[in-house]
Amino acid sequence: MTMPNSTLTVIDGIQVGHATDLDARTGCTVILCPDGATAGVDVRGAAPGTRETESIRPGRLIQKAHAVLLTGGSAFGLDAAGGVVQFLEERDVGFPAGSVHVPIVPAAVIFDLHVGDAHVRPDRQMGYQACLEASSDPVEMGVVGAGTGATVGKVHGVTPSPGGVGSACKYLENGLIVAALMVVNALGNVVHPDTGEIVSGGKIDNSFVDITERLLDASVVPGTNTTIGVVATNAVLSVTEATRVAEMAHDGMARAIRPSHTMFDGDTLFTLATGEHTGSSVNTIGILAAEVVAESIVAAVISFSGQDH
Repeated sequence: MTMPNSTLTVIDGIQVGHATDLDARTGCTVILCPDGATAGVDVRGAAPGTRETESIRPGRLIQKAHAVLLTGGSAFGLDAAGGVVQFLEERDVGFPAGSVHVPIVPAAVIFDLHVGDAHVRPDRQMGYQACLEASSDPVEMGVVGAGTGATVGKVHGVTPSPGGVGSACKYLENGLIVAALMVVNALGNVVHPDTGEIVSGGKIDNSFVDITERLLDASVVPGTNTTIGVVATNAVLSVTEATRVAEMAHDGMARAIRPSHTMFDGDTLFTLATGEHTGSSVNTIGILAAEVVAESIVAAVISFSGQDH
């Protein structure tokens, strides 16, 4: 099967847009699904910054999200979600509530305040701009959108490498598609998931160092981080199943970032299921989700590493 692209937007009904401030080294990325997609979320890092995650938990009234916002700016950057909500409300997209539609826009942030201008953060206008830029074209990757100020490999005495936005997809002959978009801003190094070789990360004298090993030294001070992303599939999933896929997808983060899910990361993954494909199990979708998350993480940083993955 030949796919039109190998990124998140290969899934019908999913659009991605970036808003980027290269001067301030920050930005945001929106994943639009105006027709609504069954949503799930799993937070594994100990320092998350999120919005609307409780509304998409199993057992809640809300079953679908209409967009997901990934943004820089730490907690300040959550303001950008207001621009996404405004964009969708103007188009009558959202959960029907009498005479209005209420857009459901879960969001998560990375900490990029120590890169660029700490006093310039994504705001409502930037969130709206990201929506205007959204399309079904292949996702632009690298230092763009929410990945503009992202870095990887951060402990005291070590020079981090650029992080960024990456995306990848998998598909089966039966029509199942699973894709991911990741914003990589990790405390740990990015490693090749098959070999464990460092692809990008902290350096001393232009050579990669083992961040995990350095963290075992109690005198080492970690930086501020967080890797966030979205897994999307064309499969039919319930909210409980979408949540399970998000949980399984975190395996891909652990394979490609070492260490991951630390006290200084707010690692968060969302799932969006558009519901066109039937017949694939949650196990299958979750396994593929972990694979595309790992591939997306490598794709986010590979252009800076000089290596071919």
